[in-house]
Amino acid sequence: MSRQKWILASLTGAAVLAGSAASVNAQAPAGAPPKAAATAGAKPPAIVNGEIITKAELDAAVKQAGQSPVTLTEDQRRGQQMQVMGILIDEMLMHQFLAKNAAPVTPAEVDAREALIAAELKKENKTLKDLFKEGDQTEAAFRADVGRTLQWEAYTKAKVSDADVEHYYKENKDFFDKVMVRASHIVLRLAPNATEADRAKAKEQLTELRDQLMANKIDFAEAAKKYSQCPTAPNGGDVGLIPRKMAVDENFARAAFSTPVNGISDVVQTSFGLHLIKVTERKPGEPSDFSKIKEDVRFFCVDEMRMSLLNDLRKSAQIEVILP
Repeated sequence: MSRQKWILASLTGAAVLAGSAASVNAQAPAGAPPKAAATAGAKPPAIVNGEIITKAELDAAVKQAGQSPVTLTEDQRRGQQMQVMGILIDEMLMHQFLAKNAAPVTPAEVDAREALIAAELKKENKTLKDLFKEGDQTEAAFRADVGRTLQWEAYTKAKVSDADVEHYYKENKDFFDKVMVRASHIVLRLAPNATEADRAKAKEQLTELRDQLMANKIDFAEAAKKYSQCPTAPNGGDVGLIPRKMAVDENFARAAFSTPVNGISDVVQTSFGLHLIKVTERKPGEPSDFSKIKEDVRFFCVDEMRMSLLNDLRKSAQIEVILP
């Protein structure tokens, strides 16, 4: 990604997650009253701490995520819904957290940030209207997102020091040196409110499958096509080349980078489910210079802080998911 796009991403608070659904901005504006829980007989797809995610929001988010190039099985379609629902739930949890823990922003502050974004877009011969169209959102929803971004920036400014940023760089040299691995996976999805029994059953299934794979009784790509609950299944589970950070769930990336080429990981749990991961290629990167990329490092450090916070929020949240 170009430096220009990094600047724009940081200004808008856009998530840079290769291979996942785009950030969906269908939530209520910051400061708006929460959507009440559904009435009896009209259960929504999800309720998060008493606030609902509507079927219309889920359908719009799935559409925005893009269609698969091949026809999905019912399990794969449901897996795609679960992935998108997870993103919507995370967004709602973050909105709720900021409402309680960050100071509100003024319209003038939002205006100033909007002007900066417009200036960056102008360098790419684009306008704010182009951005709204690309993101399939209204100006009001965009301004609400900008407001929450400003809240988050103010919250993290007091939490992340220059020393923290440098430490993060040293701990993640593979990422900043642009080392890449190519991985395939087999995933069994878990609902956000899955029980320990659900996890144990899925883990047992994958452990038995791994035994078959290690004994060469079944090919990994064929197993992915047969069992994986992911849109990548028709392609043998191939997720392509991934960096050490930010492209996929941290647990997934950590396992992939610690698995040798042609090796298969143990069962790995992520926020999307349980996985078996096979690494098929590793590309060395090139040495980076911290002094030249310090602000990019800060961007990633803060985003990982966000993901850690979301993990804690999920654990304490009351989440009910009833997919159609």
